[in-house]
Amino acid sequence: MEYHNPVLLKETVDGLAIKPDGIYVDVTFGGGGHSREILKRLGAKGKLFAFDQDQDALKNVIGDERFTLINENFRFIKRFLRFHGVKKVDGILGDFGVSSHQFDVAERGFSTRFEADLDMRMNQSGGLSAYNVINEYEESDLRTMFLEYGELRNAPKLARTIVGARKTDAIKTSIQLKEVLKPFLPKHKEHKILAQIYQAIRIEVNQEIEALKEFLIQTEELLDAGGRVSLISYHSLEDRLVKRFIRNGMFEGEPEKDLYGNVSVPFKKVGGLIVPEAEEIKKNNRARSAKLRIAERI
Repeated sequence: MEYHNPVLLKETVDGLAIKPDGIYVDVTFGGGGHSREILKRLGAKGKLFAFDQDQDALKNVIGDERFTLINENFRFIKRFLRFHGVKKVDGILGDFGVSSHQFDVAERGFSTRFEADLDMRMNQSGGLSAYNVINEYEESDLRTMFLEYGELRNAPKLARTIVGARKTDAIKTSIQLKEVLKPFLPKHKEHKILAQIYQAIRIEVNQEIEALKEFLIQTEELLDAGGRVSLISYHSLEDRLVKRFIRNGMFEGEPEKDLYGNVSVPFKKVGGLIVPEAEEIKKNNRARSAKLRIAERI
């Protein structure tokens, strides 16, 4: 079984406009598909640093002296690049979300297909798990999580039902959670709603939105003028943040204008939104929601 089938492989790496002697960062190493493609295009003096907080990804390390794998969350990108003596880079690639491997290993608890303990930690040594969220969060926090991260309109009812059920006994597994939420899972929509519920819990467990914001802010400082970001998102929350940051250099509001009505923003968009072709989606169903945005540091 392939660890992770990289999405939009050629388009994402093309987007970096790689210089043979440049320094590049793949912040979501996973199975190493994007990293291998970058290394193919680098010369002998080029360098590639990769980040992945998942211990399982270390099994895919690439034996190449130009390559360094850092077993950390990409929200710490600047700190760990500094540790390796790097202050500026020429390009940064990010393929956000869950890897195929994390979905396919039942005990990780990411997939709605398997019975598993409630876990969903991308960093397996991380403290907070899905079990903690479901059994220990206040009703108001669960409500906010389902509303903001799952975009579920019946978030108040979901939260109330979970809090009521756990008074009798802890909710420990995916099957138990599904049973508790059965009234909200009509047959024709069960998979879609469960996917939204799981997405909300996963984003909370892994602090994905906070990590993405922290990472994006650091790209501005790390990239040399003319350096590129090539970023794939899989849900509207991530894509909205990436899109706004590329356009405005901020996540909310509009950038300030100078006396002449000009705005100073750190990036310029390169091309339009890129999505996978039907052929790629046929080969890899998980590519269906992928959105690639490319930008250049001004």
